[in-house]
Amino acid sequence: MAFDRGLEARLYEHFNNRHDLVVKRMFGGLCFLLSEHMCCAIIGDKLMARIGPDHYERCLAKPYVTDMDFTGKPIRSMVYVLSEGFESDEDLIYWLNLCTAFVDSLPPKKPKRRHKKECQD
Repeated sequence: MAFDRGLEARLYEHFNNRHDLVVKRMFGGLCFLLSEHMCCAIIGDKLMARIGPDHYERCLAKPYVTDMDFTGKPIRSMVYVLSEGFESDEDLIYWLNLCTAFVDSLPPKKPKRRHKKECQD
């Protein structure tokens, strides 16, 4: 799985004060989760940004932004930002702040149920 290591370092730097950050390998790239919610990901040299449905159309109109169509069908709360769209720190911070604001607005995740194994004597 190849992804932009420079972007990885920039994302870690941006999120370094978040105690709720978890990073997982997903989507053939690296996914950054906040409070167990997917926030953004690095897919190859693109940023996959979870911006929420209210910002979808506005974000798609920006240069270097395309549909996030990982499944073959666009997901109307996420976009891909091509590397030209986050070359500057200012541009990257714009996208990460948009993602963080959306994820922070989501309700907390419910704890996962654990199944008890019954002991048989």
